[in-house]
Order: sequence, then structure tokens, then C-alpha cells
Amino acid sequence: MNSRVVDPVADQPDYWSEACGYLMKKDRVLRRLIPRCVDDVLRPKPDPFATLARSILGQQVSVAAAQRIWDRFVLLAGEVAPARVLLLKVDDMRAAGLSARKVDYLVDLALHFDGGQMHADSWPTMPDEAIVAELMAIRGVGRWTAQMLLIFHLARPNVLPLDDVGLARGISQHYFSGEAVSRSEIREVAQAWAPWCSVACWYIWRSLDPLSA
Repeated sequence: MNSRVVDPVADQPDYWSEACGYLMKKDRVLRRLIPRCVDDVLRPKPDPFATLARSILGQQVSVAAAQRIWDRFVLLAGEVAPARVLLLKVDDMRAAGLSARKVDYLVDLALHFDGGQMHADSWPTMPDEAIVAELMAIRGVGRWTAQMLLIFHLARPNVLPLDDVGLARGISQHYFSGEAVSRSEIREVAQAWAPWCSVACWYIWRSLDPLSA
């Protein structure tokens, strides 16, 4: 399942309907949530650099704050591309709302792409964990950021981002009556989702905030 090829520019992953049917049979919460979004699905983002850049800017801030920072950054950059980012002034990026640390992370990301150190053309046929390992060589890219690329760019079907705050909040709300949940409890809930954990996560996120997915 990890090496399944999905065209990143397709309107939706080819497995989406199958996954929804499976999840609605297996999970009482998703049986209720999925029909609320019948006219919307995950549409993979075509550009890996922009997908990672946006994930970096979204680290440790709310969805709304991340969107505001991203909008200002796109306006500043004009084009979210490695060479363009490397031309930007640090003070201008800080003025757009990026912390000093995120400026460093974004520049390191741009350097890796601009220097040919990323094998993005090979990612569609690489296993999930091999991609995660390659991405984690970049400053500021941890497992969560790499997993966001797996879901939102490569549309990998069975990714479970245990460190995602929104996922934990959604599982708390829908499965535990608002009580805080541990990683082991998230894993327990997600046992019913495999091999379509990415799809289940997308609907959990969607139930909380349309901007999050």
C-alpha cells in the first residue's frame, strides 16, 4: 500500500470512494461525518515545495493564524518556489509574520530543493518511511511535517499523524466526550481505519474546521 502511485494533480485520489465506503461500515463516527462532506474530497496539492513550506509555516499555530501567515507570505514571495524564497530578505519574511526559526527552516528547505538534494520525482514510487527519512534531514521538518506531505501532496492512503493536534482534538470530541486522549488511544481508535487512515483523518479534520483540510 505504501508504494501505491497516485497522480498528485488528479482531482481526487482514485481510492477515495472505496475508502469512504469501508470507513462508514467500520466506524460509527465516520458513518455520521462522511455524508456531511459528500461534495468535497481531498484534492492533492501539486507542488511538493509549496506543500512543505505551508506545513512549516503552520507548525504550532492555529489553522486561522497559519492561513493568515501563509497569505502574507504568498503575497510577499509572488511565487512559492525555492529560488524565489532564497532571494527574499529575512526582515521582510519576519514582517510577514514568520518567526526567526521558521525563516531558518524555510531557507533550509529552499536550499535542499534548489541544490537538488530532494528526490521529489522519485517520491511517488518510494515507501512512506523512506520519504519521511529523506525529509527529516531538513531543519524544521519532523515526522508530522513529512506526514502532511504524504497526505496532501502524495495522497498516501494510510498515514496516521499521531502528533497532530487537530486529530487529537477531533478524536477527543467525537470518541471520548471531550476528554484528552493519548497517542495509544489515538492508535486504538485508528485500528478500525486501516488501510485508509489518511481518509479518516481528513474527515476528522474537516469536522473541526474546513480550512484544516
